[in-house]
Amino acid sequence: MPKEALMETAALAKAIEGGKAPVVIAVPFAVLYRAKRILHAVDGGVGSRPEGIEKLKLAVAKLPKDADIVVYCGCCPMDKCPNLRPAFRALKQWGFTHVRALNVPTNMHTDWYTKGYPTEQAPTPPTP
Repeated sequence: MPKEALMETAALAKAIEGGKAPVVIAVPFAVLYRAKRILHAVDGGVGSRPEGIEKLKLAVAKLPKDADIVVYCGCCPMDKCPNLRPAFRALKQWGFTHVRALNVPTNMHTDWYTKGYPTEQAPTPPTP
């Protein structure tokens, strides 16, 4: 991933808090997206699976090609992530011109959630 294509977590958190967030697309395994995610992140499917790439295509279908997009996974260290690169490549192949990957060197827990950055969680089911 070229360095100029990366966005630092602190910069994204600041953009979200300032109301100037890019379109944030999550491409981790479904259980991770459903449990906790970056505030207002769109479910882009699992980036390493063909059905995930199809879901990503639907998620961006109505966006202009120059939309400011940040894609992330965070399931594991970024250099080992199976989901981020396929999703990033697909967005570029489809003609999106302002796509960046969120730099998550360790994982979302360490690099986002423990820092108190804007997050939303799935609602807790009611207890019987």
